[in-house]
Amino acid sequence: MSSGPGRFREPTLLVLLSLLDGPRHGYAIAEDIDRLTGTRPGPGTLYGAIDRLLTAGFIVQAPSSGRRQPYELTTSGREVVEHELAVLSAVVRQGRRRLRGPRTAPGPA
Repeated sequence: MSSGPGRFREPTLLVLLSLLDGPRHGYAIAEDIDRLTGTRPGPGTLYGAIDRLLTAGFIVQAPSSGRRQPYELTTSGREVVEHELAVLSAVVRQGRRRLRGPRTAPGPA
């Protein structure tokens, strides 16, 4: 990647957030994302995000004793999560500030 982690798409960030609790296999990641957001990612979305994260070095395959492959965060993956959460926090702060700001009348219909 270039000088920074770049901008993450939502499914990729959700996979990283799921792995903050420790190693998980794909099905467990999908279940956790469903609990977090109310929406379960499809296999293409989930494994596409996992593949991008593996390629970027933000996650690695964890040791497996069964047929399911668990994944875990790397140090750089954790740093990316911290960065992305800081960006999202700033966006939320600005959104809340704007909600409290001056209200204007709606324009003509």
